[in-house]
Amino acid sequence: MQKEWLEKLAKHEEDFKKDSEKNDKDSSFPKENIKKLIEMGYTRLTLPTEYGGSGITVSDMVLFQETIASMDDVTGLAIGWHQGVVGELYEKKLWKEEKLQSFAKEVLNGALVNRAVSEAQTGSPTRGGRPGTCAVKKGDKWVISGRKNFTTMSPVLTHFLVSAWVEEKQGIGFFLIDRDSKGLSIEETWDVIAMRGTESHDLVLDHVEVAEEDFVELNHGPRGDKVNGWILHIPSCYLGIAQSARDYAVKFAVEHSPNSISGSISQLPNVQSLIGRIDLELMKARHFLYSVAEAYDDVERRPYITNELAAAKHIVTNSAIKIVDLAMRLVGAKSLQMSNPLQRYYRDVRAGLHNPPMDDMTISKLAQTAIKEAEKK
Repeated sequence: MQKEWLEKLAKHEEDFKKDSEKNDKDSSFPKENIKKLIEMGYTRLTLPTEYGGSGITVSDMVLFQETIASMDDVTGLAIGWHQGVVGELYEKKLWKEEKLQSFAKEVLNGALVNRAVSEAQTGSPTRGGRPGTCAVKKGDKWVISGRKNFTTMSPVLTHFLVSAWVEEKQGIGFFLIDRDSKGLSIEETWDVIAMRGTESHDLVLDHVEVAEEDFVELNHGPRGDKVNGWILHIPSCYLGIAQSARDYAVKFAVEHSPNSISGSISQLPNVQSLIGRIDLELMKARHFLYSVAEAYDDVERRPYITNELAAAKHIVTNSAIKIVDLAMRLVGAKSLQMSNPLQRYYRDVRAGLHNPPMDDMTISKLAQTAIKEAEKK
């Protein structure tokens, strides 16, 4: 399975890469890349076999997502949200069986879904803030109004899994909303320096009516408190960026030969020191990420996971930032040219700091776990 898909993806590497610079400059979404992935059947992979999908593991997803992100990081981050949402939904059976069956058919037919949870007033939903978006029951329908930001992949999503406060149930509900629903619109607000091509615009909901059957989840606490291995699609993306930066820097080192020296700069001790530090950082990040993914896939080891998933995201993201920085130091001022991919990697990799879970929460939970364990002794 892994070899087969790596070969499939490799055939599209040049296609995935060709518009990266333009999409970044124009802040435009890589629609053709996503279309190719749908046509290849990639978006069905995290759907279990009993629902018609391929039932890949989290480890498989991590490998494939890293590979795609190394080709085009915007494509990797964007499609990763769909892969992660579908993987979690079906592994944890978060919806009623009838709804899982019907939505599986949508996925098999090319549907794309992402959760819409972030809001300007609440910040990251992993911090437990109550959404300002509200759902009110009127007759046999739910009426939803509010605004969501950071809706990644907004130009091509067919479904939005929207969080809303449900007063009568005193909890946060999730509603599966079709893109064509009346009152739903996308406001193009995405104007940032990182991951520009994701077009993570605002989702606006103006009295959108939703059927009872599409009220699919109800939570009475932060979703981030649950162990969910499918969030590892996030660090996978940033590991892919780090690999791309490393490859560019090493290639530059072996090819760049200024007339002040004999041979290429790859023979210089300071350059070799930079390459060695890059590879060491990359090894540490990769081994930690993949070992955590493997632990999650092992049903006997999974119950012992506490903060490893969050730690993987923290370690990989910060290592990726360091790797890109070292790569730019190696390449020098050329890395600042707008035509150079390193300056894009430098901007894009920092977006990882603002994907959940945040660094401070990860460190805090590690400390809290250690304290609780010590108190038991």
